[in-house]
Amino acid sequence: MPDQQLTARGAATRQRIIDVATLEFAEHGIAGARVERIVAAARTNKAQLYAYFGNKDGLFDAIFFASLKRIVDVVPIDATDLADWAVRLYDEYLENPELIRLATWTRLERRPTGHLVADRLDAQKLQAISEAQANGLVRGGDPFDVMAMVIAMSMAWSPVSNVYAAFAGEPAETHERRREFLRDSVRRAVAP
Repeated sequence: MPDQQLTARGAATRQRIIDVATLEFAEHGIAGARVERIVAAARTNKAQLYAYFGNKDGLFDAIFFASLKRIVDVVPIDATDLADWAVRLYDEYLENPELIRLATWTRLERRPTGHLVADRLDAQKLQAISEAQANGLVRGGDPFDVMAMVIAMSMAWSPVSNVYAAFAGEPAETHERRREFLRDSVRRAVAP
């Protein structure tokens, strides 16, 4: 059905399924998510879910890959200021923790090692880092390693941290303190 034009009502149903399933997968993972809970909360039926997404795995994939694309679009890399990029990622993870949770479930249930997904949409990021390195703005080394380190640093207080998971309701000064610490740490880590 994705190849067919949806009616306004069909598009609204499909979006309700995505919205509800995002929370279901983020909380319970792929194996723990239940189609019955998703369709009940989305006020639809299994036939509609399967028509739009094929199966539960297809639904998860649609949500997860859309989330990856969204973060690339919402938090574009600026390789001339990787510290700022890390802070913007921190803010995005704070505002939308589902992405980190979905990625963690993918790591736990599907791909325990190696790249999380085959097409991470990294080509532009790696090119930007490579150019910043060539211009003397970022330390040398494998651009992928630089990118992975900056992303990991941005997730220090994310919902999957094994030390402390930040949440949006904390005092603003706490988040600002973390942002400044993250900004300074990334600057030092990537300095040429």
